[in-house]
Amino acid sequence: MAWFEREFIAVPDDRKDQLVYKWPDLNIRRYSRTIVNADQIALFVKSGRVVATMGPGRHRVDADELPVLGALVDTVTGNNFYRAELYFVSTRDISGVKFGGRLDDIADPASEQVVTLRAFGEFALAIRDPAQLITSLVGTTDLTDPAGLRSWCADLLLKSMKMTVSHGISQGEWQVLGLSAQLQSIETEVVRRTNIALYEYGLRISRLGNFDITLAPEDAERIKRLAKDVTYIRLAGDFQRYAAGEMALGAGQGMAHGHGGEGGFLGAALGFNAMGALGQTSSPWAAQSAPPPPPPEPRQPAPGTPPNEEPPAALTAGETVCTSCGTGNPRAARFCMHCGTRLAATPRHCTDCGTELAAAARFCGACGTPAPA
Repeated sequence: MAWFEREFIAVPDDRKDQLVYKWPDLNIRRYSRTIVNADQIALFVKSGRVVATMGPGRHRVDADELPVLGALVDTVTGNNFYRAELYFVSTRDISGVKFGGRLDDIADPASEQVVTLRAFGEFALAIRDPAQLITSLVGTTDLTDPAGLRSWCADLLLKSMKMTVSHGISQGEWQVLGLSAQLQSIETEVVRRTNIALYEYGLRISRLGNFDITLAPEDAERIKRLAKDVTYIRLAGDFQRYAAGEMALGAGQGMAHGHGGEGGFLGAALGFNAMGALGQTSSPWAAQSAPPPPPPEPRQPAPGTPPNEEPPAALTAGETVCTSCGTGNPRAARFCMHCGTRLAATPRHCTDCGTELAAAARFCGACGTPAPA
């Protein structure tokens, strides 16, 4: 019964998804039948060296068919066994291998901000040279553990991606904002660099899938806000104009949402006033919020007037004297420049007969003489 149980050597059905499968017995019975599937290759390994290979098909383990096996005969067993390691290596791509993690803290040349990038996706792994894979990794990596081998390749891919993306951004080839538009060129460069590192192990990554690079949410919001501010400042001309516009906009939004009251109106007035001072608005709010003009300088006393005596109320023809403070104002003034009291209209008199005229009169009612302007 033992003869028939060990006559056929093949990869079990539940292990066919592995890149590498190792036959558990080191003693391989002579004349056993080895079944190698169409997407596999079998290798006999002795002392870390591949001594024989078998392609797809059914093979008889015998020195007559594989002459190199003659050196592997175990004489202790009466030449009935070969002592060697037998590996089945898959030649198809293993797709859907996941990877992901933090790339690095990278300084964006455009905004001079330090941001954190994260990458995630899938890749397809294939064996480029089965013999080189076995001789390079036997004794250092458990090739029979599919999860371990895939994890090792994923870590190597992530390391290559860190180097590639950091170099590309620092050299100005790619911008932090809009990396999604550059994924094709990033993928090409990352796969090339990774395959250079995997070449000596007989492995290769054929392609990436569902691959993306993202910013940390807080970094993305900060970069977008900074980009918006820079654009608006460039359009406004300088930072002061932009700040005044932001102040007025914020005040307006506060009033629109009912968060103003007197404070909201005050903020809006301040914002419009700041914009008016910078020549950005002609709103009546800005004019009303402007500070009052400085009071006129005190008049110098006329020659011969005692120091403690006030000067005459009106020293210039056409001036209107304020009845409250006695300050002379231009004839067209409606309010006193010094105290703000409303000024009474200056009465007009006929230049011929001296009769007092109404404010809207165009001719003298007594003599018909045209009224003075």
